[in-house]
Amino acid sequence: MAIKYLRTAFASQYQPGQPARLRSGEALEEPGGDYEALHKQMKRLFNAKPGKKFGRFSDDIGESPFSTWLKDYLEGKQGFAAMSSRLFDQWQELLSGCQEEHHGHLMLVHEALADTEVAYLLVVEADSAMRFDGNQALDATDILSLSRLNLALRIELTDWQRNGGGGASSDSDSNYLTLVHARGTAEPGELFIRLCGFTNQVDVEKETLTFLDAVEAFAKTEQPGKAGEVRNRAYEFCKEQHALGEPVAIEALSGYLDQDQPERFREFASKTAELPASGVLHPDHRKVKKLVRIGGSGGGMSVSFSSDLMNQAVYYDRDKDSLTITRLPKVLREQLQRYLDTREE
Repeated sequence: MAIKYLRTAFASQYQPGQPARLRSGEALEEPGGDYEALHKQMKRLFNAKPGKKFGRFSDDIGESPFSTWLKDYLEGKQGFAAMSSRLFDQWQELLSGCQEEHHGHLMLVHEALADTEVAYLLVVEADSAMRFDGNQALDATDILSLSRLNLALRIELTDWQRNGGGGASSDSDSNYLTLVHARGTAEPGELFIRLCGFTNQVDVEKETLTFLDAVEAFAKTEQPGKAGEVRNRAYEFCKEQHALGEPVAIEALSGYLDQDQPERFREFASKTAELPASGVLHPDHRKVKKLVRIGGSGGGMSVSFSSDLMNQAVYYDRDKDSLTITRLPKVLREQLQRYLDTREE
């Protein structure tokens, strides 16, 4: 990982109706060291965040001019400092009209990877902490939160430029923006989306169902002993992609499922499922877990087990609507025995 440029600004809006305050730092070129470590941790939080949204830049550059400024920077028409100053000024302007309190560090990072370039725009929050000062007097201070990330945007710069690098791409299947917009961010969260110019999000629910249906249909074409292996490998691939913060490319998944015939799943899925022209899906990794686990809760009961155990250690009687479990986990067995012993006493 190599940061080409990084810059931060602290913005605060403590009195709605009054101008927001903003203090920006210097634009840093290849800052290294602690900045790399901080960015690495923010990326971990970003990749692990569930419920991310995918989309493109809005065509309305009057409302959200960030994409235009970014394009000028990438084409060498303005420097990183000038581009980030414009972005920070707009953030201050947006927060000045905010009716809710907000404070946090806005961090813009331009990162060069081995075969691509990306940019991150993150709102880095703070936690309150206590310390003793030089006179051993107790003092309250703020420290950066390394465990919380509620507002962030990743821009696949290489993909965006490949598709024209303008506003919204003409290719409806090109989604080069990934947004973290957590619940509870309220008005500042909506203002952050306006700042980013994010639009045209992917229907993650639909793509999740497409992914699950394609894998399940493909697994049924396999021999009985290999169907579970297909589901497990599909889930593992999806989980790895989620850890990397990447979507699922059908061609790559196809090669992962069958190394001897790497095109087999892709050809099957293209005939049986409605795949996007890009050949990329954005399934919710939490729901993809249904491939390998069966579970549910309600009425004071919660049950979950590996799908491989069906008709092996778990048996379902449809007529009686009953579930029989054999080979109980040791911890569960011990709890049951202790409970029964207590009741008998």
